[in-house]
Amino acid sequence: MWRRNLFFLFILIFVSVQGQQFTDITKQGGIDHYFEVYEGMFGGGVAVLDYNNDDFEDLYLTGGMQEDQLLENLHDGTFKNVLRTAKLDASLNFVTQGVASADFNRDGWMDLFISTITSKGDKKTIPRAQNLVFINQGDGTFKDESKSFGIKSTESFSTGISIGDFNLDGYPDVYVGNYFTDYDGGLKEISDATIVNAGKTAKGYLYENKGGKRFKEVSKTYGLDHRGFSFGGIFTDFDNDNDLDLIVNNDFGYKAKPNYLLENLYPIKEFRYVEEAYEMDLRINAMGGATADINADGFLDYFISNIRFNRFMIQDPNKKIFIDQAEKLGTQLFTISWGTNFNDFDHDGDIDLFVANGDLNPNCVPMYNFFFENINGQFKEQSVKFGLKDYGVGRGSAIFDLENDGDMDLIVVSQKPIMEYGPPSITRLYRNDLKEGNYLQVKLKGNASTRSAFGARIQVYSDSLFINHEIDGGNSSHLSHNSTMAHFGLGIRKIVDSIRVIWPGGETTKIIDVKTNQRIFIEQVQEFQKIRSKKIWWIIAIVALGLFLIVRRK
Repeated sequence: MWRRNLFFLFILIFVSVQGQQFTDITKQGGIDHYFEVYEGMFGGGVAVLDYNNDDFEDLYLTGGMQEDQLLENLHDGTFKNVLRTAKLDASLNFVTQGVASADFNRDGWMDLFISTITSKGDKKTIPRAQNLVFINQGDGTFKDESKSFGIKSTESFSTGISIGDFNLDGYPDVYVGNYFTDYDGGLKEISDATIVNAGKTAKGYLYENKGGKRFKEVSKTYGLDHRGFSFGGIFTDFDNDNDLDLIVNNDFGYKAKPNYLLENLYPIKEFRYVEEAYEMDLRINAMGGATADINADGFLDYFISNIRFNRFMIQDPNKKIFIDQAEKLGTQLFTISWGTNFNDFDHDGDIDLFVANGDLNPNCVPMYNFFFENINGQFKEQSVKFGLKDYGVGRGSAIFDLENDGDMDLIVVSQKPIMEYGPPSITRLYRNDLKEGNYLQVKLKGNASTRSAFGARIQVYSDSLFINHEIDGGNSSHLSHNSTMAHFGLGIRKIVDSIRVIWPGGETTKIIDVKTNQRIFIEQVQEFQKIRSKKIWWIIAIVALGLFLIVRRK
């Protein structure tokens, strides 16, 4: 009898432990995807968006040589690929890379910006192809507006996309990273030597959104003159002055150009290079990044993924520098990292970290993803415990709430290895089954700000707990865009004492005594004021002058 009881006790403990983890539901969730590289290059990404406004988060996956996918959330933990019925077929003509989403024209529907490296079919020299803008029609379909938005004629070799309102006019602007200006060799022959000796680093694109109708490239206007083998940028307010600055991640930073940190000097139309002063001129293979106030001091910190050893850049606001504390915090493990995501996945009141790892083609030596559990301010790699030790060729990753059940799930893009050996490498969907602690979700609606409130800061206070969260504008992680739903783990706390929202520009909203385990919506009070074109202002000025002269004559 005692043996039987011991057996059932073991089973009970085993099931209990197994339940406290992520569950791979890729197949049952309807995900059938992997990213296929072109001539040995990199990619790809995933964007979280609610494209049909049903309050469930959908996914857009880039495919490289494979087809892209728009995955509609069917509300039961599964997805359906609706790319063709959504009229996104134009993407099938290109080798896509990264993706991000925003309501570019402020009509209440989420649009798409997709980066490419070449067109499919006839080979072209680099730069090889245009990027893509798809505008949501509000009826389940999109329209290719790349030409009308002014980006079709610009042929690029583009990677990461970040979205943020850097001029505070309420329209989402865009930064696009580029890897090459031109390159005559075959991409499958690329190595450290061939890339650096090519000497053809690229400029990024800084696109100002002109009234939701077109993009204007304004790098020169704003003083951007940098180059690099770039995986894109991250719009973020690192200096807490209520405008969006820019971090630019560069590959081969030790041989070509390092990372850049650009301070936004709004209302002056200028970004200032401050990476050396802040010691953020990282000379690494920077692949992506994640943003969080990891030590709750009110200033944002950044995890930058890399080949070999990742960087965990903690901000010292007194000295106005960033200090790499990867070794001190326990995240300095040898790897090749790409996607990175901060979140309190287990709802215990501190912030954990997921890192997607994957070797480079053509080697593709199997290496597993990392899950760093935050334990009293130290990070411990626990991918086995949490069910995330996949050996696929990981690339971009994103967090979102699959089932609207209050915890954050994971989607991890993997690429197909060129060499046909080793473990399976497919895009995986992980459902969060940790079920520990209380939580709160906050969804913002901007009015004077962008509709998604990119760059807004949400500060949560509960007892001694303080959490400081910035709304993601894309390319946090690698070539990807996380959910704009702010998620907070609260442990045993049942009441949030106060929530403070700092909107871009400095307007604040405060709410007190909020119950946990719910999703709340906060709308900006300040209304949107459409800025008239310069042409209209000139007409008004001329008419006013004419009336003045007429009155004066009388």
